[in-house]
Amino acid sequence: MLRPGRRIAIDVGTKRIGVAVSDFHGILASPLATINAEQEVAAVWNEILERAPEEFLEVYVGLPIGLSGNETKSTENASEFAAKLARLITNPIYLVDERLSTSLANQQLREVGKSQKDARSTIDQMAAVAILEYALDIERNSGKAPGSLVEGGSHD
Repeated sequence: MLRPGRRIAIDVGTKRIGVAVSDFHGILASPLATINAEQEVAAVWNEILERAPEEFLEVYVGLPIGLSGNETKSTENASEFAAKLARLITNPIYLVDERLSTSLANQQLREVGKSQKDARSTIDQMAAVAILEYALDIERNSGKAPGSLVEGGSHD
C-alpha cells in the first residue's frame, strides 16, 4: 500500500536534469520539466518548485550505477546533487537505482518514432518518469520507501 502524497523524481545529467511528478495517490508518473544542469542546485530546485503542482511527500534522485554494479562519474554527480538538495529542503530524499531508465526512455521514444537527437529534453523527462515508476512499484510491492535515504538534511 502506497503512502498518500505526490513524489518528485529527478534524473541528473551533466547537461540536463529531467523531472517527473506523481499524482497524490502514486498511480500516475508524469513528465514535469527539463532543466539546465549547469546551474546551482538551489536554482534547479527553484525551477522545480515553480512547476510542481503542490506539496510533495519526498524526492527520488536517480542513482546511475553501471550495469556491472560499479559506480561511475555519473553516480558521483547524482550523489552530490542529492546531498546538496538534502541541505536545502526538509522532505526526505532517496537515491534510487536508475540503471535502465535512460535506455528505457530511448526505447519508448523509438517506439513512437522519435530519435534520441530529436527528443533530447524529452528523454530526460522520460528517464525521470521511469525512475519514479520504478520507485512507486518498489513501495507498492514492499510497503517501504524505495532506495537509500540521503543523510544530511533537516529530515534526519
